[in-house]
Amino acid sequence: MSTLRDLAEEHTGLGPADIDHLHRLAGDWQLLSDLSFADLLLWVPVRSEPGRGREFLCVAQVRPTTAPTAYQDDQVGKIVGGPEVAHLDIAFTQERIWREGDPVWYGDTPARHEAIPVRLRDEKDREEGWSEVIAVIGRDTNLSTARTPSQLELNYLTTADDLAQMVADGTFPPPRHPGETTSAPRVGDGLIRLDASGKVTYASPNAQSAYRRLGFNAHLVGEELSMLTSRLAADPLEGNDTAERMHASLRGEFPPRQEVEARGATVLTRALPLLPAGVPIGALVLVRDVTEVRRRDRALMTKDATIREIHHRVKNNLQTVAALLRLQARRVDSPEGKMALQESVRRVASIALVHETLSMSSDEAVEFDGIVDRVATAATEVAATNFTVKMRREGTFGVLPAEIATSLVIVVNELLINAVEHGFPASDEDNDNVPLDTERAEVGEVVVSAHRFRKQLHVTVADNGQGLPDGFRAESSSNLGLQIVRALATGELRGSIELRNRAGGGTEAVLVVPLGKR
Repeated sequence: MSTLRDLAEEHTGLGPADIDHLHRLAGDWQLLSDLSFADLLLWVPVRSEPGRGREFLCVAQVRPTTAPTAYQDDQVGKIVGGPEVAHLDIAFTQERIWREGDPVWYGDTPARHEAIPVRLRDEKDREEGWSEVIAVIGRDTNLSTARTPSQLELNYLTTADDLAQMVADGTFPPPRHPGETTSAPRVGDGLIRLDASGKVTYASPNAQSAYRRLGFNAHLVGEELSMLTSRLAADPLEGNDTAERMHASLRGEFPPRQEVEARGATVLTRALPLLPAGVPIGALVLVRDVTEVRRRDRALMTKDATIREIHHRVKNNLQTVAALLRLQARRVDSPEGKMALQESVRRVASIALVHETLSMSSDEAVEFDGIVDRVATAATEVAATNFTVKMRREGTFGVLPAEIATSLVIVVNELLINAVEHGFPASDEDNDNVPLDTERAEVGEVVVSAHRFRKQLHVTVADNGQGLPDGFRAESSSNLGLQIVRALATGELRGSIELRNRAGGGTEAVLVVPLGKR
């Protein structure tokens, strides 16, 4: 199914500002749908051939959570014209809300049609008293379950009519403030209606319950909500801020969402001014008890902090182990023993890099490119070679889970060390009588490339050194580093590793690691 933007750009002449306004409307209109107990369909006029009547395209649809839908099938993408859209055409042409007309039938479902013009009005338009209708909302109510409305339903419907008039005026939806989240209380969470003075004229049962959690046991009707919330808030500054935001809603300003904490409870509020025909008549306040949600959030934050602290301590312990091995290497007289300890130091240090990154991350995943760059730099500094070798990375590893990153950093570290030390050996004794092309190797280069393909990570470590000796087989090699690479690549990483000579000279190691569920 095409998106609202795709449909509008393909079939209409609406500009970017028009489409952005429709997007904001579709992001906030669940509120209007729930208050109306009705389906909302967003219709835009489409280009039609000369002589044909106006046709409309449905670019968005929302169903109410408070009542049964009038449509079992999605209407998005549907183009209609003729008598079927007469009510939409009247609302669009006459720029007014259309409510007259008899019920219609969709199969076995009776429904009532209404049409609300959608007006785009920016600050300049308001100053000049000019505006433009760019679309029409079809408000279609399923009448099969019609019954005598309760006080709650009457307040819902009254508020819905006020918001519908604001849509027609171009004052709904409100502009979104920078940094404001899209999550907000819904109608069923709790609804409070204020008059122009800020006093409560209606509070739904769920809204009353939310304020009881904050410590107010009396009925909300008749209370000045901003002052009441200020008194209840555990933090006086927070309470005063919330009170000011509610006052701002009465002045026609649009404050962002706010949380109030008191007596161990947390209530999320959102205040919307009611300005039908530009006249401030009060405000709509949605409230939601989010105490348990915030409790779980705090528990998760504590758990995340604990995990990060564990990674930090593991990193410190590994660095201590590396330091001890380094001290031990200084006391060893045997060159072979000294080299073995130095290799162990590098391996431990590479693992410590992963845990250092995890200690600064909010989840069990790491941005691996930075780790590879640091390991590559260390490999060129400590490798025993007479040549100047440059490291370069192509592509990106991306974010990897911890269980892959820990093993992969060891494998990459070993491949880099092997590429430098064996591709560009320090002396002729190290090259197994294979002649080194000195002209080519004077500019030594090792390239680490990575890309993802079909849920696999493909890693290549290539050098322009002397290449593999004749008859080389990785399976029978006595090199400890290669044995570690093969064991981790085929074991922990569940992948494959291949070492081969490059066509243009040098060696390349190709590692393939699956990234699916492990």
